[in-house]
Amino acid sequence: MLKGFDSLISMAEMELRRLKHDPFEIVARSIQPILWIAVFGSVMAKARAFPSVDDYVTFITPGVILQSSTFIALAYGIALIFERESGILKRLLASPLPRSYIVVGRAIAGGIRASTQYVIVLTLAALVGAKVVSNPINIIIGYMILVLACMGFTGISMLIASLLKTRERFMGIIGAITMPLFFASNALYPIDMMPNVIKYASLINPLTYTISILRKLIISSSYDIVQELLVLTTFVATALLASIKCLKKIIE
Repeated sequence: MLKGFDSLISMAEMELRRLKHDPFEIVARSIQPILWIAVFGSVMAKARAFPSVDDYVTFITPGVILQSSTFIALAYGIALIFERESGILKRLLASPLPRSYIVVGRAIAGGIRASTQYVIVLTLAALVGAKVVSNPINIIIGYMILVLACMGFTGISMLIASLLKTRERFMGIIGAITMPLFFASNALYPIDMMPNVIKYASLINPLTYTISILRKLIISSSYDIVQELLVLTTFVATALLASIKCLKKIIE
């Protein structure tokens, strides 16, 4: 058990070392959320497109965090395809390490990589006038929730990578699902303003529940997150279990 825990920590630590040696990636990933907050958010706030939303920049801040983080998490599986092509993954799967540790370790690593957007977007949002809480406990809990959610999306990414054999197909699928997930959530507009079809889709969208948690924690300073957290935890557990079950297919 201790050895397996050490393996999980080692994978997370390896991801942090990669980020440390390639900080430009973090900067590059921050361009899109900067545009969402500084340009789109400010313009929509002036247009008063959603009268029920008092402060639109503050409202979309959690959604922009999730949009940018989710894309990074969903793209994580391309590393598995590369490792399969180079033979690294086959040797890893042949090791005594249980596949569940491999998947969970990679999910933690993907969650950490994706969560870098949390600090960037929160800082940017505060600079342009978003009203986020200053309570460090809420900020830390929000960060942990984001890592958990991104672990689930990393699991989905690994699941897709196990079913597809080329990087081109993988990126095509990821591109096809990222924006629909974003727009079929409460990231940019309240659920009660959505058409019925999108409203029903948002109710089964894990982004909706994660954004709701972040809004309560870092905007409303509320801890009434039990229901959303149960849904999010179920999503993460399901994604990781499915990824563990299908991992062997990536080398077949």
